[in-house]
Amino acid sequence: MPTIKVLPHAEYCPEGAQITAPAGTSICEALLDNGISIEHACDMSCACTTCHVIVREGLASLNEAEEEEEDLLDRAWGLTPQSRLSCQAIVAQKDLTVEIP
Repeated sequence: MPTIKVLPHAEYCPEGAQITAPAGTSICEALLDNGISIEHACDMSCACTTCHVIVREGLASLNEAEEEEEDLLDRAWGLTPQSRLSCQAIVAQKDLTVEIP
């Protein structure tokens, strides 16, 4: 089972975390299932940007972002080339490092 390293975030994960998630799970689901209360105002329906994360390691192992996600990301605060909506980024077999901006 892949490991997701979550970098420290003052509000959501002050100490950082290391969690595991089965392949096929979205990053958002994995965070929520492990007590990291990332915002997800649209209930993970790819209609907002509140679950935006930056994938610092393992980006290439995730599913490709679809056009709808890419369009929404253009409105995300702190956008980087490694940005994904965590509700749309599906964990594969590789470990990940993510930052919540």
